[in-house]
Amino acid sequence: MIQLTIYTLIFITSIIFMNLIHPLAMGLTLLVQTTLICFLTGLMTKTFWFSYILFLIFLGGMLVLFIYVTSLASNEMFNLSLKLTIFSSTIFLILMLLNIILDKSYSSFLFMNNEMENISNLYSYLPENSLSLNKLYNFPTNFLTILLMNYLLITLIVVVKITKLFKGPLRLMN
Repeated sequence: MIQLTIYTLIFITSIIFMNLIHPLAMGLTLLVQTTLICFLTGLMTKTFWFSYILFLIFLGGMLVLFIYVTSLASNEMFNLSLKLTIFSSTIFLILMLLNIILDKSYSSFLFMNNEMENISNLYSYLPENSLSLNKLYNFPTNFLTILLMNYLLITLIVVVKITKLFKGPLRLMN
C-alpha cells in the first residue's frame, strides 16, 4: 500500500515538473521526487542505507544547482498556478481511491475485528523486522567495512588539504 502511494506521488510530481516554468519550483519538485524515490528504494531493499547515501549525494548536487539558479534568476517572481494545483490534487485523490479499492491487504487490514491482530499485522508489514544488519559487521565482511571507512577518511583528509580556501570554483561575492 505504501509503495502504491509513493508510485502515485512520483507520477504526480512528474506531471507537475513538466508544467513548471520557474527554475526554483523545478528544483523543489526535483528534491521532493528524489526524496520519494529514495524512500521507495529503501522500502524495496528492506534497508535504508543505500537510499540514505543516494539522497545525500543527490542533495549535494542539488545545492550546487540551487546556488547556480539563484545567481541567475534572483529577481524572478514565483507564482503558483491554481489550475495545476487543482489538477494535481484531483489526480492524487482519484489514484489514491483506486489504490485503496484495489489493494486487498489494506482492505483486509481495515476490516479486522481484533485490535491486537491489527497491531501484529502492522508490524509484519514493516520491512525492518525481516532483515538484520549484523552481517555487515560480523567476521567475513568486517574487514571490508573497516577498509571502506579508512578509505573515506583518507579521501576526506586529502580533499581538505588539496582545496585552496580562496581559489574556489564559485565567484566572489562583493
